[in-house]
Amino acid sequence: MSLRTRPVLVYDGDCRFCSSCVHALEGRVPTSAEIVAWQFADLDALGTTAEQAEYELVWVHPSGRVDGGAQAIAHLLVDAGGPWRPVGQLLRVPPIRWIAHAAYRVVANNRHRLPGGTAACAPPAAERPGASR
Repeated sequence: MSLRTRPVLVYDGDCRFCSSCVHALEGRVPTSAEIVAWQFADLDALGTTAEQAEYELVWVHPSGRVDGGAQAIAHLLVDAGGPWRPVGQLLRVPPIRWIAHAAYRVVANNRHRLPGGTAACAPPAAERPGASR
C-alpha cells in the first residue's frame, strides 16, 4: 500500500442524508481531505470495504490507517484546524469518545428516518431493531 499525501473521507453517496451532511461540511469545515462517495472510490486501495462504508463514515489517513464513525468526524475536525481542532481532539478522549460513538450510532442507524433520508439509508433487514438473530 502506498502512502497518500492527503487523507480521504469516504461517505455513502446513495444516502441523501449523508450526502447533504457532507456537502454542508464542505462549505463550512476546511479540510485537506479528498471527499469521495464510496460508490466511486477504490475501496481496496483505501483499505476499507463496502460493508464498512455503508455502515459508517470512513477517514483514511495518509498512512493508510482507517477510522470510522465518530472518530472519522473527530479526525476531520482536527484536520480542519482553527476552532474545529479542539472539538475534534475532545471527541477522541474518553468518556467524550464513548458518548460520541453512541450518538453517532443512533444517528447512523436511523438516518433513513431523518430529513433527506431514503430507503437506501436503511440498515440491512437483519440489522434492524426487532430482527431475529
